[in-house]
Amino acid sequence: MSKIAQFRIAHLYPRLMNLYGDRGNLICIQKRLQWYGHDCIIEPINLHESLDYSAYDMLFMGGGSAQEQRLASKDWLRQADDLWAELEKGLPALCICGAFQFLGSYYEAADSQKLKGLGFFDLYTIYEPDRLIGNIVIASQLTEETTTVVGFENHSGRTYLHDDTLQPFGTVLEGFGNNGQDGQEGLRYKNLIGTYLHGPLLPKNPVVADFFIHAMAERQGITISGTLNDRLEDFAHRQTKQRILND
Repeated sequence: MSKIAQFRIAHLYPRLMNLYGDRGNLICIQKRLQWYGHDCIIEPINLHESLDYSAYDMLFMGGGSAQEQRLASKDWLRQADDLWAELEKGLPALCICGAFQFLGSYYEAADSQKLKGLGFFDLYTIYEPDRLIGNIVIASQLTEETTTVVGFENHSGRTYLHDDTLQPFGTVLEGFGNNGQDGQEGLRYKNLIGTYLHGPLLPKNPVVADFFIHAMAERQGITISGTLNDRLEDFAHRQTKQRILND
């Protein structure tokens, strides 16, 4: 019998960045790790708290309204250098909507003021009054095979990846994506995924959930053995994809 490992996930600003049920992603990761035979602790990190990024196996941050984004982004900037150092080492992270926007240079709000981002990537976001709302299907290559990912998007920001070397999370098959124009959705860098997909994302896409789980295990130097019975999850994924693509 393999040794039980313990994983720690930092949930950043859960009181502020908590729209659209994104916390369900953490529940999904935690349950799947338990089904694989391991333990998972989820620790909330709130404003003005410092953390040692190297002590965590994964980071998660959801989306929030404009005011909450301002508070969270200002606080997150305090430890930007430490965070980037761990992301470069392969720290898994899932950043959704506003958290995804933070990764770039800036977000230009409705009042034309620019909210400074972490500046990790050459991307920026501009507010537009008409929101991009609806179900979405993308094609993503997290493993050697291309897989579809389904979700729901609801964002007024238009995000533009200004560096041709930046890899999107996926290519839009149906929906809007980053800006409704270039056919790209999200961002992937090493074990970091930034995306506009809400819903939550991971329960409907076990391939993405396991991408993070295997990355977390590799960071600890262990291997996740066995497979899970994803019959129900795969059925829900197929039904969702077919409904979206056939509309």
